[in-house]
Order: sequence, then C-alpha cells, then structure tokens
Amino acid sequence: MKEKLMGFVRLARPANLPTAAADILAGITIALYLRNIEALNFLAEQSNDVLLLVFSSIALYAGGVVFNDVFDAELDAIERPERAIPSGLVPKREAVYFGTFLMLIGITLAFKSTILSGFISVALTIAILSYDGYFKQYGFAGPLNMGICRGLNLLLGMSILGMLSHWYISLVPVVYIFAITLISRGEVHGNNKKHIVWAGILYAIVILAIALIVIEEKDNAVILAPFLILFGYLIFKPLLKAYKENSPKNIKNAVMGGVLSLVVMNACWVAGFSNWYLALAVLLLLPLSMLLSKLFAVT
Repeated sequence: MKEKLMGFVRLARPANLPTAAADILAGITIALYLRNIEALNFLAEQSNDVLLLVFSSIALYAGGVVFNDVFDAELDAIERPERAIPSGLVPKREAVYFGTFLMLIGITLAFKSTILSGFISVALTIAILSYDGYFKQYGFAGPLNMGICRGLNLLLGMSILGMLSHWYISLVPVVYIFAITLISRGEVHGNNKKHIVWAGILYAIVILAIALIVIEEKDNAVILAPFLILFGYLIFKPLLKAYKENSPKNIKNAVMGGVLSLVVMNACWVAGFSNWYLALAVLLLLPLSMLLSKLFAVT
C-alpha cells in the first residue's frame, strides 16, 4: 500500500509543484503593482484568496502531469518502464481518476477566488489536456501549447483582483517554456544541438523582455539585476554543457535546470514589481524544488 501511495506521489511530480506556486505569487505581485496596492499588506490581509489560487495552480499542474503519464503509458513502457503506470505500480484507470480529481479541485478552488480566476482555470485545464493528449507530438505546436499553459498560470495569479491588465506579460513564460520543451525533444536519444541553439536564443529574449518590461513599468532595475543574473546563470550553465556534450543525461539536466529555474524567473518578476525581500521569499521555493528533485523525477 505504501509503495502504491508513493506511485501516486511520483505521478504528480512534486519537485515541479513549487514552480506552479511561484507563477501565482509572481502574477499576484504584478496585478497588485498595476493597481497601486501594497503587496505585503494584501498578502497578509487576503491570504485566503492567495492560498486558493496557489493550491488551485498546484492541483492543476499535478493533474496535468498525471494525464501526461496516462497518455504516454504505452510509449513509457518502452522508453521509461520505471514510471508508475508502465511499472504496474499505479493502474492506468486509477491514474485517470486521480488526475481528474486533481483538476476538479483546481478549478473549484479558482472559482472560489474570483469568477475570472475560475474561467482562466478552465482554459488552463483545456490547454493542459490538449497538450497531453494531442499537441505534444508536434514539433512547433507542442512547445507552443506547453508555453501557453504556463502563460495561463501566470494570468491565473494576475486574476486575483477579478480583472486583467498588461496581459502581454504572460507571453514571456510562453517563450520560456517553448524553449525548455524544445530542449526536451532530445532527452531520450540526444542529438538535438539545433534545438539547444534555438533554446539559447529564446532564453536571451526572455531575459531581455523581463528587463525591458520592468524598466518600462517601474524602473526597478537595481533590485531586479541580481535576480536576473542568477536566472541567466542557472539556465545557461546546463544548456551550454548539453551543447558541448549532447548526451541524453546532459539534455535532461538542462531541462531540469530550466524547469526548476521557473522559480527564479518568478522571483525576477516579484523583484521588479515589488521589492527584494518578497522576491527572496519566492526564491526560497527553489531549494525546496531542488530537494524534491533529488527524491522525485522532474521530467
């Protein structure tokens, strides 16, 4: 029984879940700044709404990766037989029930926050399932679809006040996740230097976009700079290694570095639109993700 429970936990990719929470916190910070609301006071006084969206995002993310393994069960039986479903630890039908439960929880929590949040959570659920079940197989549409999921997750955080403005900010994580998904194309067999070059270009665009948006909106470059430098270091170091030695192991590390560094990217948004100590609080989700990545698979 204990092993089976661990199988369900493995399906949910615990190491990735703090990145979903970080998206929400970044989105909330952006929304509060745009409405001239002091972030620290809001987070203290409206903690219930904040937690609703954080746990909504976590549940939707977990449900999404569960369904990813459901749809990939036959392929994983060949390429990744150690995963929970092909190994027989979790029956496929039970995984479907588990993923459905998680997504329903995520949608319900979002509607409890605001109506707008609820509708965004529905759109996010559709985007997740369309990636898992169909678009993942396509070289361009798959990475784009995955990026849209992450952009919608940032919008979910930005919807906490029941309204949206500056929605274009959500395009930045779309580009970033597109890059990571490109890298992951060689995770099993290697030989994806071309994708790595494109990912590097997209990473540079993301860093530049964050800097320009923050400078344009708040001119908070001094506080942003150390977080942005850390972000660049963490994503480019494993990427360059994967380019030099284009092995599945190095590619997997580059993907893992990109996924976990989502926390740092979100800390950049918080630093740019709020202050350094709130950004540092978000950054503390990174060691949690790294610790969990030692225990559970990221990809």
